[in-house]
Amino acid sequence: MSIKNQLDMILKETEKYSPRIIAVTKYYDETKMLEAFSLGLRDFGESRALDAVEKINKIDDTTKNLSVYHFIGHLQTNKVKYVVGLFQYIHSVDSLKLAQCIDFEANKKGIVQKILIQVNNAKEPQKFGVDVAQLENLINEVKKLPNLELSGLMNIAPLGKCEEELYELFSQMKTLKDRYDLKELSMGMSNDYKIALKCGATMIRLGKILFENN
Repeated sequence: MSIKNQLDMILKETEKYSPRIIAVTKYYDETKMLEAFSLGLRDFGESRALDAVEKINKIDDTTKNLSVYHFIGHLQTNKVKYVVGLFQYIHSVDSLKLAQCIDFEANKKGIVQKILIQVNNAKEPQKFGVDVAQLENLINEVKKLPNLELSGLMNIAPLGKCEEELYELFSQMKTLKDRYDLKELSMGMSNDYKIALKCGATMIRLGKILFENN
């Protein structure tokens, strides 16, 4: 099945929710990004800073300027300078130290950087993200940083969980988003985006389902 057919299927499935569909291109070269762009997608997700910069710089200016780039992977503080400004959204802010680094770099570049706070509400030790118990404090501290715009929350659900467990995790994220009056909720990937949408996701991150079923 082609990317177009896959996308048409996804658009029908998600129509009533109207999410922002982020094409996760981190494992693919710029030709896949350009093909997705030609089919109407404008949001692209990357997780490796230097690889992403190299890939994006290969794209023609028109496509680049009309695209919205989302950094969705763990961001090391020494890579912040490459990401701020090039990516309109950074989804994976999980500490005050990282937020302060982003704020500092955004100030140098004269911009306000949109960020999301990554929440590890499944409490997986191998994954990044702030614990739910620490979220309010981090939100309060982030809001003090003048060159950051806190757009919402993000999570990555565990693999292998049953639907009931996923509903519980995603629903908790929606509760947190509403509690702190945030706009965006980035959750749901190729294997669980339908559940995430039912629970209130505003951004879904799709890679394999778009690019590997053709």
